[in-house]
Amino acid sequence: MIGTRIGDSSQDASELVDVNLAAGSDVGCEQRAVEEPCVGMEFDSEDAAKKFYDEYARHVGFKMRIDQCRRSEVDKNIISRRLSCNKEGYYTKAKNQFGQTRKQHTSSRQGCNAMMLVRVNKFGKWVVTRFEKEHTHPLVLSACLSVDEGDCKEKRIQALTMELKHQDQLINFYREHLNTFLSDLEQQTEVLSTKIEVAVNNVREMETKDEKQ
Repeated sequence: MIGTRIGDSSQDASELVDVNLAAGSDVGCEQRAVEEPCVGMEFDSEDAAKKFYDEYARHVGFKMRIDQCRRSEVDKNIISRRLSCNKEGYYTKAKNQFGQTRKQHTSSRQGCNAMMLVRVNKFGKWVVTRFEKEHTHPLVLSACLSVDEGDCKEKRIQALTMELKHQDQLINFYREHLNTFLSDLEQQTEVLSTKIEVAVNNVREMETKDEKQ
C-alpha cells in the first residue's frame, strides 16, 4: 500500500516520480507513481512501510537497511522502526578476545544519514515521524529490464542528469557558505588589526610620556 498523509487528501500535495522495477522482475520497465516519504504518511503495517521505503530506495538509487527498532515495555511488540540507507554509520574495527584488531574488510558504510522513522499510533497505523532525504554519497539507479534497451538508457541518462543537478546544488550550497565564512573571517581580521593598531599606538604614547618625564 502506498502511504497516505494525515490530514492531506490533495493529490497535488504528493510529489510523484516514475519508478523502474527492480532487476529480476518478469515485467519490463513499467512506469508507476511512487511518493516521496514525508512526515505524517501512514501505513497499515510495519511491513507495508518497509515495502514502500524499499521501493522508494530502489527508484532513487540506494539500498535500504532495516535498522534499529524500539519495543513496548508492556508486551515487547515493536512500536517503532528505523529504515536507513545501507551506507548508514561507519565501520568499526573489531578486536578478538586477545585485544588484537581483526583483519580489516571492505565496508560500504559512509556515515549516510538518510532514513525514514515510523512509529505505530494508538489506532494501529504506522506513521512516518521523521524523514531524512539527503545522502552523503552518489546514488546509483538500478538497471531495469526492458525489451526496448534505448528506453532504459534514456532513463539512466535522466537519473544521472538529476544526480548531477543535485551535486551542482550541493556545490553551490557549500561555495556560498565558504564565501560567507571567508567574508566573516576577513571582517574579523580587519577588526583585530584595528584593535592591535590602537593598542600599539597607546603603548607608544605611554613610552613617549615616560621619556619626557
